[in-house]
Amino acid sequence: MNLPNKLTVLRIILVPFMVAAMLLDFQYNYLVAGLIFGVASITDYFDGKIARSRNLITDFGKFADPIADKILVISALVCFLARGLCDPIIIIIVLFREFVVTSIRLSAASSGKVVAANMWGKVKTVTQMIAIIAVFVFQVALEVYTVFPYAPELAIQMMGNIFFVVGEVLLWISVVFTIISGVKYVIDNKDAISDM
Repeated sequence: MNLPNKLTVLRIILVPFMVAAMLLDFQYNYLVAGLIFGVASITDYFDGKIARSRNLITDFGKFADPIADKILVISALVCFLARGLCDPIIIIIVLFREFVVTSIRLSAASSGKVVAANMWGKVKTVTQMIAIIAVFVFQVALEVYTVFPYAPELAIQMMGNIFFVVGEVLLWISVVFTIISGVKYVIDNKDAISDM
């Protein structure tokens, strides 16, 4: 297994640790989960860059890299939902898009064709990761502020509300790119759909 594929597998391995950090109650759990998510996101950048620069692009990488991204992003969003930080409609749209795209990929794979991610899929993933990292940053800021003695309850509540709204806006922006990339993917692969 080459280095880019190892980085892809590492991204998948990091997911349970991020989920555990998100769902277990301990001080600065958002910081730990956010750092794990950040490291996993960085592997997404480097696996593609290394694969292209060293001509290490493989069918496994073309297939596993977007799957690893989906596992990472959807796991983070489901954890946000469990913590009350994400609108369930966001997750439904993301899941719908991912099921459609994965169905097309599997159909193409059954006829021996590997369909790589397109530019819009990469934009979608980047905007999702940026939005998720922003939500983590907001929660860490809130965690840090609440440990200060004499932190006014009203200020904590206002910060929480502002952070929630800004986080939701960023997540919804990523949803717009999720929809655009899904539509583009269907249009670009209509031959694979007609063979289904």
